[in-house]
Amino acid sequence: MNDNIMTVRKKRGPLITTIEQAKRLIKVVVGFTVILFGCVMLVTPGPGLAAIVGGLAILATEFVWARRLMKRFKEEAVNAKNSFLNNYINKVNKPDNKT
Repeated sequence: MNDNIMTVRKKRGPLITTIEQAKRLIKVVVGFTVILFGCVMLVTPGPGLAAIVGGLAILATEFVWARRLMKRFKEEAVNAKNSFLNNYINKVNKPDNKT
């Protein structure tokens, strides 16, 4: 199997692999830069959490750990939304005992 990978790489040529490596490097630099700006925006005015999620989405195209973190973040966001809605519905439907 390793020989097949090497043959494919030899057929593609060094220029194509260099371009792919450059694209990957650009994605990594942009992803981490967006996350860094997101962290700064957490303490300054701006959409910090959205920027961090965006940076993770960029990194998730290249790294498995970023995909896992995005999946966990999505699950926690859904849990938070459901918890908020359940608390809100319970508060609205709760009978008033001030009579």
